[in-house]
Amino acid sequence: MGKPTGFMEYKREVATETTPLQRIGHWKEFATPLADEKLQTQGARCMDCGIPFCHTGKLISGMAAGCPVNNLIPEWNDLVYRGLWREALDRLHKTNNFPEFTGRVCPAPCEGSCTVGLKDSPVAIKSIEKAIIDKGFAEGWIKPQPPEIRTGKKVAVVGSGPSGLAAAAQLNKAGHWVTVFERADRIGGLLMYGIPNMKLDKKYVQRRVDLLEAEGITFITNAHVGVNYPIEKLQEEFDAIVLCGGATKGRDLMIEGRELKGIHLAMEFLGKNTKSLLDSEHADGAYISAEGKDVIVIGGGDTGTDCVGTSLRHKAKSVTQFEIMPKAPDTRQANNPWPEWPKVHKVDYGQQEAAALQGADPRQYLINTKKFVGDENGNLKELHTVLIEWQKNEKGQFVPVEVPGSEKVYPAQLVLVAMGFTGPEHTVLDQLGVERDERSNAKAEYGRFATNQPGVFAAGDMRRGQSLVVWAINEGRAAAREVDRYLMGASNLP
Repeated sequence: MGKPTGFMEYKREVATETTPLQRIGHWKEFATPLADEKLQTQGARCMDCGIPFCHTGKLISGMAAGCPVNNLIPEWNDLVYRGLWREALDRLHKTNNFPEFTGRVCPAPCEGSCTVGLKDSPVAIKSIEKAIIDKGFAEGWIKPQPPEIRTGKKVAVVGSGPSGLAAAAQLNKAGHWVTVFERADRIGGLLMYGIPNMKLDKKYVQRRVDLLEAEGITFITNAHVGVNYPIEKLQEEFDAIVLCGGATKGRDLMIEGRELKGIHLAMEFLGKNTKSLLDSEHADGAYISAEGKDVIVIGGGDTGTDCVGTSLRHKAKSVTQFEIMPKAPDTRQANNPWPEWPKVHKVDYGQQEAAALQGADPRQYLINTKKFVGDENGNLKELHTVLIEWQKNEKGQFVPVEVPGSEKVYPAQLVLVAMGFTGPEHTVLDQLGVERDERSNAKAEYGRFATNQPGVFAAGDMRRGQSLVVWAINEGRAAAREVDRYLMGASNLP
């Protein structure tokens, strides 16, 4: 695909970004797209490799390798190279309902499995994907396409994150009447309130929601199923139910001083910030402000990075990020071969911004928080830490061992716990009588997505646990196919 010798002739190039010190002054996206001609050149770098792992979407060593929605990457790379953008859009939409989301927030496991990346920089797949969908909207190629025939079947989708929206979109295409229930005041779930605006501008989420609504999907907000919307009503009115409520129970840090004021789970901090931004440009003050504070972010990953970037935009006094794991190597190691996801050190947007403002990467590695300490009014004032080493115990398991004499006290008036998630909330699952697996997720076999309750299905993080947006879309699409088969006896959905 692409130009046969393109990977030898052209170097990787991606969108330029405004400088960190410029962009921390606003909440807008900060990447400037490449011109069409440069994107065509990037498409030309796609090899006719014969083994395109980029679109395989497999779990290797517990991590995604290739695209989980099986995007037809070599095909639309070639079409972009030849200037056939409309055709590239059609190929992209065959596998991915929401490339405007994945093109912005996906960590691009496809690029980690790109054959060119074996010896050179991988093809700029994510940049090309985003360009295709953005051009599709800009040119007016993307219009509502409601189904011509309705089946009369009604399906309830609980949760409007990426898995819920994908399931709804596919079920609507099959001709079913779909209603999506969302407990928040806006549709989008994680896409709306879990990812900051500078990473995914909410106008793009709302644009897609408006399109789905024009295609016949009904959205109901402020509907917390099992709390202010009875489960019984859902069971009476719908022929099938798809549970896509996500894995929203944050992993907490229950150590001494946890009750102090100024300690928050990351999603509480991020969600309130985005809501206040959308409601009033922060004029209502209904958010957790980092302004003028020493901020400690406990945990790495995308959520930790988002907490760093958000705190800097609040004009925090300082931002430090703790990671209990060691710093990743700069290059692939022998035990991390292609096409596995490359477990290498990376500097994301939040760390770039902190380094530009504070003079150094904010991350401290191999560090463990021992206790929080407050003032006489119950407000957090500092936390106590110790460095650790990972050593094998008598069972051969790696465990953290404290380094003697490495204790340190950090000033902090705001701590954001970004240690991941432990699973879904159980309100809906308990009321429906849905069985859970050993990790407390809804028990439903991948590929079938059916729970132990007839007509009740589960998909996305609520079924698989915390994962990527692209896996959620994969599951929402696949679950829709199984729901369609349950309702109709067969399914033509992809």
